[in-house]
Amino acid sequence: MSLAPLYAKAAVGAVLPRRGTELPAGEVARDDVLVDRGHLADYARVCGFALSDTLPPTYPHVLGFALQVELMARRSFPLALPGLVHVRNRIVTARAVDAGELLRVAVHAERFVAHPKGAQVDLVTSISVEGDAVWTGRSTYLARGARPPAGAIAATADELPDVSDEPAAAVWHVAADTGRRYAAVSGDVNPIHLHPLGAKAFGFPTAIAHGMWTAARSLASLQGRTGDAIAYDVEFRKPLRLPSRVSLRTRRTETGWDLGVAERVEHLRGTVRRSD
Repeated sequence: MSLAPLYAKAAVGAVLPRRGTELPAGEVARDDVLVDRGHLADYARVCGFALSDTLPPTYPHVLGFALQVELMARRSFPLALPGLVHVRNRIVTARAVDAGELLRVAVHAERFVAHPKGAQVDLVTSISVEGDAVWTGRSTYLARGARPPAGAIAATADELPDVSDEPAAAVWHVAADTGRRYAAVSGDVNPIHLHPLGAKAFGFPTAIAHGMWTAARSLASLQGRTGDAIAYDVEFRKPLRLPSRVSLRTRRTETGWDLGVAERVEHLRGTVRRSD
């Protein structure tokens, strides 16, 4: 599904007054979703996962992203989609999900809170099979300069561990076309990821990698060592400019892994823990 029309609609709507001051109630959902194995294979190649009929833990985010954009592109949504910054993401898997299973994908918004730089909101994606929840993702977005609702609580989040003192587990040469390749499999065609000119329009000197590509590429490096039921929490820090050379650092813990991606600055911190 191409999300370009929704992004265009959102861009037009961004210059019009927002009709809503509160998050929309209810959810947007799609039933009987069947994974396209060709698309799954393309995603695995772009992100570094081994080809398999089992969905990588980050893949269901792609299935829910179109519904996230659909919800945020509405004028009734209190924050304009253009300019929203994905600052954190948490994924919880209950079990391995097979590509042949029929899925129900649903998205709703919650936690419209105050942030020192504006306002923050969570888009929650839930995936179920025959009524049983198998995957949940929480995407936290920051709207810089936006006004939170009256009486909104302040955003809070635990800081994730720093692994900068660990030796590099891998060095990645992230190509200039990484944003375009991930956009092709994720539907996230935000111009800051596609071309330097599009990125400069939003204040970036060059195109930047999608945070969820960096998160997926990091988790792929631990494939086979994390189990099927996990909680994967990542914090997106400084943008990863394209092209770049970055290092992945990891630390084994009693309950999983800590990880980070950095070179001269930190781009991502994350933790992987058992969720069972």
